[in-house]
Amino acid sequence: MYTNRPWTVRQYAGFSTAEESNKFYRANVAAGQQGLSVAFDLPTHRGYDSDHDRVVGDVGMAGVSIDSVDDMKILFDGIPLDQISVSMTMNGAVLPTMAMYAQAAIEQQEALGIESKFREGSGDTNAKSVLSSLRGTIQNDILKEFMVRNTYIYPPEPSMDRVVADIIGFTATHMPKFNAISISGYHMQEAGADLALELGFTIADGLEYIRTAVNKAGLKVDDVAPRYSFFFGIGMDFYTEIAKLRAARRLWSTLVEKHFQPKDPRSLLLRTHCQTSGYTLTEQQPLNNVIRTTIEALAAVQGGTQSLHTNSYDEAIGLPTVATARVARNTQLILQEEAGICAVADPWGGSHMMESLTDELADKAMDTIEEVEAAGGMTSYINSGMAKLRIEESATKKQGRIDSGQDVIVGVNKYKLGSKEEEEERQEVLQIDNSAVREKQVNRLNELKSLRNNDEVEAALSDLETSARLSHSTSKGDDTNNLMALAIDAARVRCTLGEISLALEKAWGRHVPSSTIVQGAYGASFTNTGNNSKSNGSESEYDNVLNKVKQFEEKEGRRPRILVAKMGQDGHDRGAKVIASGFSDLGYDVDIGPLFQTPAEVALQALDSDVHVIGISSQAAGHKTLLPALKEELQKQGSNIVIVAGGVIPPQDYDYLLKEAKCCSAVFGPGTRITDAALETLSLIEESITD
Repeated sequence: MYTNRPWTVRQYAGFSTAEESNKFYRANVAAGQQGLSVAFDLPTHRGYDSDHDRVVGDVGMAGVSIDSVDDMKILFDGIPLDQISVSMTMNGAVLPTMAMYAQAAIEQQEALGIESKFREGSGDTNAKSVLSSLRGTIQNDILKEFMVRNTYIYPPEPSMDRVVADIIGFTATHMPKFNAISISGYHMQEAGADLALELGFTIADGLEYIRTAVNKAGLKVDDVAPRYSFFFGIGMDFYTEIAKLRAARRLWSTLVEKHFQPKDPRSLLLRTHCQTSGYTLTEQQPLNNVIRTTIEALAAVQGGTQSLHTNSYDEAIGLPTVATARVARNTQLILQEEAGICAVADPWGGSHMMESLTDELADKAMDTIEEVEAAGGMTSYINSGMAKLRIEESATKKQGRIDSGQDVIVGVNKYKLGSKEEEEERQEVLQIDNSAVREKQVNRLNELKSLRNNDEVEAALSDLETSARLSHSTSKGDDTNNLMALAIDAARVRCTLGEISLALEKAWGRHVPSSTIVQGAYGASFTNTGNNSKSNGSESEYDNVLNKVKQFEEKEGRRPRILVAKMGQDGHDRGAKVIASGFSDLGYDVDIGPLFQTPAEVALQALDSDVHVIGISSQAAGHKTLLPALKEELQKQGSNIVIVAGGVIPPQDYDYLLKEAKCCSAVFGPGTRITDAALETLSLIEESITD
């Protein structure tokens, strides 16, 4: 497995400005990291420039901000793109991001001039293009965005038939060493899918992408399948995670052979990147997360991953610091260089337990794949809403098992510390000055726009929009209307990421999803636990919350009503959906706001719906900007609606939110039990009514 070559240590990182991220990348490469993995901020994911009024609280907060090819050049300054592998997690704004990466590589060679071995620098028309040397992966997995992660821009059909297909076609022709798609199960697991569901949906996605390449881009399976890669999450179920990766290889080989009959045996190989779980990280006793991440990393390499990211132990509450990121990276280096893991080819080969577990998981996943195929493939299955519903139901059941004590989380629902000890265990987190980052980005944008040729810009954007409106495929790599080729032309003349995205949006519009609430799954985790004393205690607690909510209804003439909302461009909605389902099962009336709202939009919906409380879910570090803005919007209307917040909010920020800005009445951090949150929220509602 690793006897000739160990797995690639590929740490996912990016924050603040391109300059800051570049320093981080260069230091990590010098310290032994073997490939780069770029995290972009949410405005970049969603196709907005940093000066857009919908992204005020998001710029630079959960990744690096990229507005133009100039930012991309700074990001990779001193990092030769023709020599180092680069992975980019990008799906919604994948065309401008990929185009700016390609153009940055071209301009690196142009800067070298005659010292370059590529035609872009040397001017030798017989030399190869630098694009042919680029290695790495663009995620480009838009299907899972419609299921879980939600950083989509356009509707499913043009996203698949034009964006994904054109990138596949272009890379097959011009960037043969680059992986055009990384098919991700990781985000499904993070959103709550169990391992069989993650595996089944991920393989089904992969089959759909081959169909897109073959049927839309007109490519042969052997032109694309060898360059597809996968991306799985690795949680704490050690043996099952190993079996999952073994089952994935079996299923992919079997199904690609069955449906596409490739001639190249490489088309049957499943190559995968893995990342340790973010969901299993806890705010409480954070050093326990070092152990969790080590166990998960060991499962990934025992399962045969080709590359791996290990999470930092402080990521349950914020962005990792330099020190915690070093521990995460060194976890892999210790496994590689001290533990002797690379010396054994397949340590689980012949194990009856592992083979049996692999068979069981493969069978369960195949049932899911057959259900998807019977629905017409993954695109149709997603459009039916079933994929999202099944993941949300799985997530809600998991939370119920944790809250009722069935699933033990050390330090959270068992072996807990006292409040004083917990305070001593708190970790400092990386703080990003969002306003300073945004100001710097806006200034750079203004300078870029003042120096570029606007006629060239308008022509490039017009070409993109014209191509987007075509009804026929442009996915062949040498098609003059190929969207990837046109996006590179646009990046070259300094069109911004937002401008390129908007040109396509004019043709296709923006996707607007629907929201539903899973009913009964959370409550069932309390009432279906058996007859032991622990489960009876959990059930009594659950009934206690129901009774208090009923008493409120009898007194006030209606049930307590909550609006669960997310502000800014953060699309991670597992927490929001689980809270909505749990509160609903506990007797609340629950409204769910659409994703990506502004504070003003949340306030308006809350007032129109006459809710008692707004619950804001935050996972992307915009809380110190967005929560005060929401409070201000409510005050403008003379409203005393209660605001509570939850999610990935560092404890160091609690005093600012509760006492300094006074923009919320409670903060429910990671690990908060829904029953506890429901009771405290009810008390806050009663206090506000009395006042």
